[in-house]
Amino acid sequence: MKFPTQKLLTMLVLTACLGACAPVMLGGAVMGTMMATDRRTSGTQLEDEGIELKAANRVRDNLGERGHFNVTSYNRQVLVTGEVPSAQDKQLVEQVVSKVENVRSVINEMVVMENSSLSQRSSDVLITGRIKASLVDAQDLFANAFKVVTERGTVYLMGRVTQREAGRATDIARSIDGVKKVVRVMEIISEEELQRMLPKPAPAEPKK
Repeated sequence: MKFPTQKLLTMLVLTACLGACAPVMLGGAVMGTMMATDRRTSGTQLEDEGIELKAANRVRDNLGERGHFNVTSYNRQVLVTGEVPSAQDKQLVEQVVSKVENVRSVINEMVVMENSSLSQRSSDVLITGRIKASLVDAQDLFANAFKVVTERGTVYLMGRVTQREAGRATDIARSIDGVKKVVRVMEIISEEELQRMLPKPAPAEPKK
């Protein structure tokens, strides 16, 4: 029985996100391919993972049960989303995250309001899954060049991409049901830079 790519990937994302943040075990070959097609160096990818972990722990230590937050790092640029009860808490979160080792900049998109509901967060997970699946289905994009974050129907797109790729991914995200707004948190590179990043084709074997 075959599933369309979008449905299959949505199921995988849902499984990962609703599993109480349990790590998803992927085969070494899959992980190797994902790291190879990522436009960050392997060292930066590891730094980003460390930033997310440290920042989340420190925000939790300082914020306690006041609010709901998500921390996403791409190329050491950190996006913080979620809800806090006061402007002081919003500022506190930004200060805490900015002091984490290797953080280059912080984009604070937290809002002062009540925490989002479980149904809203479930809807956000579905939206993220559908966008990721649509990026995979697009023949003119490298899906692994993007990070997608959804908060209360607002979609944040991160990545190192060309202007063309940024526009195309934005159009895809806007076409997904439930998306209220798309915010670009991207580093724009030239088409020439992109060509230099792409893996070089293997040389053809000489004819015998």
